Amino acid sequence: MARVHVVGAGMAGLAASLRLSAAGHAVALYDGAGHAGGRCRSFHDETLDHVIDNGNHLMLAGNTAIAALLAETGAAESLPAAPDAVIPFIDLQSGERWSIRPNAGRLPWWIFADARRVAGSGAWDYLRALRLAWASEDATVRDLFGDNPGLYRRFWRPLTIAILNTPPEDACARLLWPVLVEIFGRGGAACRPRFAREGLSQSLVDPAVATLDRRGVALRFNHRLRRIATSDGRVQVLEIGGETVEIAPDDAVVLAVSAPSAAALLPSLTTPQHFHPIVNVHFRLPDAGGERPAILGIVGGTAEWVFARGPMVSVTISAADALVDQDAETIARAAWADVSRALALPAALPACRVIKEKRATFAQTPAEERRRPPTRTEFRNLFLAGDWTDTGLPATIEGAVRSGFNAAKAVAGLLENPG
Repeated sequence: MARVHVVGAGMAGLAASLRLSAAGHAVALYDGAGHAGGRCRSFHDETLDHVIDNGNHLMLAGNTAIAALLAETGAAESLPAAPDAVIPFIDLQSGERWSIRPNAGRLPWWIFADARRVAGSGAWDYLRALRLAWASEDATVRDLFGDNPGLYRRFWRPLTIAILNTPPEDACARLLWPVLVEIFGRGGAACRPRFAREGLSQSLVDPAVATLDRRGVALRFNHRLRRIATSDGRVQVLEIGGETVEIAPDDAVVLAVSAPSAAALLPSLTTPQHFHPIVNVHFRLPDAGGERPAILGIVGGTAEWVFARGPMVSVTISAADALVDQDAETIARAAWADVSRALALPAALPACRVIKEKRATFAQTPAEERRRPPTRTEFRNLFLAGDWTDTGLPATIEGAVRSGFNAAKAVAGLLENPG
């Protein structure tokens, strides 16, 4: 029986393994770490004495690939969507507060209601989003929307940095269009944020691993891929975890590692080369009391997005190139100054943990977007998965999961038509 060797147990590798095993294919899943999930994982932090996520990830009800993965693993109830589509914001410079509230239907009448859109904006400002549909491949978000400074600062800039992890003056405008179509274009039901009851591992990773284990998938952690040997247009051998794995004539390989790792293993492969960091700061409050929004966007500060769950308040700072090399206490104090003001909390710095992801995603600029490789490679039995591949979506969890599904579909085509 043909076997599929999936290298990398992040969300892309997990998604590919789930689809392939569901179709009855034999799968072996490897990862160089001692756990699955990649960047998407939770762990118990001793300083905070609480489970925290490695990074905060904003997921929405309209993320169809994530929804499909949750349905397959039976974990949908652990990552429920909010009852309403409401994203509150505060502008720290002016003190103004507002909420974006898309309406339930597909017809976006919410843009005509002052109470549902960005403070100081008008309906025409949002209709101009159609520019994204015809944006050139070299256009940046600032090229399209920088002529409206107010909305650019309060809407397009935070949206771009949150989704693309790239400053809007550099970010590829075309990458925002599929997000607007799949989320805002489907009405408020698709815009509802998803919040993990416990953590990302408990919702996305652990159920996937358990499902794969039940299906008999060989899970091999602490197995780092060192070399790929190829000849005659196909992968012949994987040197992985101190073992030499012979790839049978009917076998296939899915490479679901990071872009730098893939480039090192396959020198002929074109991949994105530049990256941006993300900094997350987790604060533990003395108690879980008080009314706090589960999510809050901050404009005009160091902190950008705030997530609250129980006694934990977590901050995400994307495209954090100017911040990532600062010491942890300096970062934490700057972030807490914003959070304490936005949530009316005491100014004294609580217990905290700073997590830096120096190469969180590739820099999603027009030039780097063109370097994203397709699922298929020059080798007949080798396929790629990862948020850095050409999914048509930004480098997000949704993009990573979809890349895994794409790879599984391509592999299945090969296995079903080996000639």
